[in-house]
Amino acid sequence: MLLEGKRALIMGVANKRSIAWGIAAAFHREGAELAFSYQSERLKENLDELLDGVSGRDRFLTFPCDVQSDEQVTAAFGTLAERWGRLDALAHCIAFADREDLSRPFHQISRGGYALALDVSAYSLVAVARHAAPLMTSGGSIFTLTYNAVERVVPGYNVMAVAKAALEAEVRYLASELGPQQIRVNAISAGPLKTLAGSAVKGISKLRDLTEETAPLRRNITQEDVGDVAVFLASDLSRAVTGNTIFVDSGFHIMGVPSLPGGSA
Repeated sequence: MLLEGKRALIMGVANKRSIAWGIAAAFHREGAELAFSYQSERLKENLDELLDGVSGRDRFLTFPCDVQSDEQVTAAFGTLAERWGRLDALAHCIAFADREDLSRPFHQISRGGYALALDVSAYSLVAVARHAAPLMTSGGSIFTLTYNAVERVVPGYNVMAVAKAALEAEVRYLASELGPQQIRVNAISAGPLKTLAGSAVKGISKLRDLTEETAPLRRNITQEDVGDVAVFLASDLSRAVTGNTIFVDSGFHIMGVPSLPGGSA
């Protein structure tokens, strides 16, 4: 029960395969009190269906929060302030880009598509951190999700790689600025999972196969793997960890080339 007595907001649950849902399940297992935001009525239906299958359904808070709307962000954290009074952890699991801007050549990305991806996937962390910090009266943990396409070219990731690069820079700046309030800010760089967001990246299934074949642990990751690292970041065990990108990818990010016959690299 590493999170017993803590209150956490999960942003970005789309369906049962979402990394955000894996984080929520791990938080619930460890005793956290949970709140969820949703972007649209369609996603609210998905979230409600998931929560209906969890014990203690009546204790979960849910409310709308389209991060492109300053008014909705303000209202969402106003709800938290009214109902809870404080916040201990925030899981920012939000990202979006037009499929067209993921599939077309990088040099043909539209101006509007570029701005949309950066707004939803990167600026949203700044917006929610600004509202979450005043509620973290005894310190707290904010973390987001990134991917190693920031440092290595991943075909099909395109504009999202730029958004994740901005996101990782934000983690460092927010960690520096919020540190005096004992608020930690980190990122989890997860390996390729079969998620709704991941399905928009052409060739993602090949990346999963490549991870299993060449990562040091010779396996891909699971929602549970990410969820357990999220528990660590939200718990007091990570009290001196901030400004970091923590890789949960079976070690794939350290590999320079795929393994050669005989197991050598």
